[in-house]
Amino acid sequence: MTSRNLSIGEAVASLLRDGMPVRLEAYDGSSAGPPDAAITLELVTERGLAYLLTAPGDLGMARAYVSGDLRVHGVHPGDPYDAMRLLQNHLRFRAPSPAEALGLVRGLVAGAGLGVLKPPPPPPQEHLPRWRRTVEGLRHSLARDAEAIQHHYDVSNAFYELVLGPSMAYTCAVYPEADATLEEAQHEKFDLVCRKLDLQPGQRLLDVGCGWGGMVRHAAQHYGVRALGVTLSREQASYAKEAIDRDGLGDRAEVRHSDYRDVLEGDFDAISSIGLTEHIGVKQYPAYFGFLREHLRPQGRLLNHCITRHDNRPTETGAFIDRYVFPDGELTGSGTIITAAQDAGLEVMHEENLRVHYAMTLRDWCRNLVENWDAAVAEVGEGTARVWGLYMAGSRLAFERNEIQLHQVLAVRTDDEGRDGFPLRPSW
Repeated sequence: MTSRNLSIGEAVASLLRDGMPVRLEAYDGSSAGPPDAAITLELVTERGLAYLLTAPGDLGMARAYVSGDLRVHGVHPGDPYDAMRLLQNHLRFRAPSPAEALGLVRGLVAGAGLGVLKPPPPPPQEHLPRWRRTVEGLRHSLARDAEAIQHHYDVSNAFYELVLGPSMAYTCAVYPEADATLEEAQHEKFDLVCRKLDLQPGQRLLDVGCGWGGMVRHAAQHYGVRALGVTLSREQASYAKEAIDRDGLGDRAEVRHSDYRDVLEGDFDAISSIGLTEHIGVKQYPAYFGFLREHLRPQGRLLNHCITRHDNRPTETGAFIDRYVFPDGELTGSGTIITAAQDAGLEVMHEENLRVHYAMTLRDWCRNLVENWDAAVAEVGEGTARVWGLYMAGSRLAFERNEIQLHQVLAVRTDDEGRDGFPLRPSW
């Protein structure tokens, strides 16, 4: 590899193992890949090239894409699933030798200038790097957890309505049939949780990390329980309170803007945790499950519903997800979760993997974003809307590939006599 001026197309093509599966067109007039490709990547600016060179991997690509410096033609930005699937399946880069790497950089710098080696400021949608968050607050402290939740959930209730639909349920749905609608599937998810918890009229339910109050309202309306939900998101709490009043459930349902660790009441008949464990942090599991157990009455049930990895090995969250979507989020395998629940004194009665259902849920959320794209962009800006399309389509792929899963773990606080209150066989 010489240090002659390289076109961007030449540089990219030289590192591909199996040829270019998509078309690449760059601002310098160069290109690579078949002219009739279904997907075209357009590198619009030198800043986009600088993003790619100074933050290689998914973070650099995300910065260029979110900022509009890298455009993808052939898919809608609200659902770039087809492009991401093609790139993940067929875009295989080989690692250049040290001499090749030096030659590539020299050639590109000669053509584009030293500016491409200076990291541009990241897009405004990007959260602080983890080391900066560590300096500014202990990970999973009350204050830092609140800030992380607000980064993700206090985007705009109107935006979430456009993406999630009327249910405002931002967790995996359960599709009773393959052709069920998203709303039918979200109703079935809440109902499945209620059935697993064996909720009865007059019982008390605590829903930790309650989101916009969907579980609280469903349990109060359809099962006659007195339900308390808590969320760290002020926007979610405000929406949930209005929905409770609108549905006439004020005597049975309550949502507080609060950390679950601040709940003083106890002796609940059931606790649901739907999509909260991802934010807790693995090191906090003993305290988390211990808290939930202590707040259950004997024979009270816990349903923990969360995204997991396909194994239990320690793995850092990818840079894109950590910076743009779930700051401080951590995933682990269902085995780790079950172990932590058992070690806290809970008896695990049942577990279920809903991985395929989450891929279908993300498919439908992306469809909503496409259908409501103009309104979504008007509400939060094009950059944020691009983040959501990219993250949801990429997550769909990860669920389909069994890179991540969704597990429901049902446990009980067995009483001092060893009684769990369960029938001989599941009733749900």
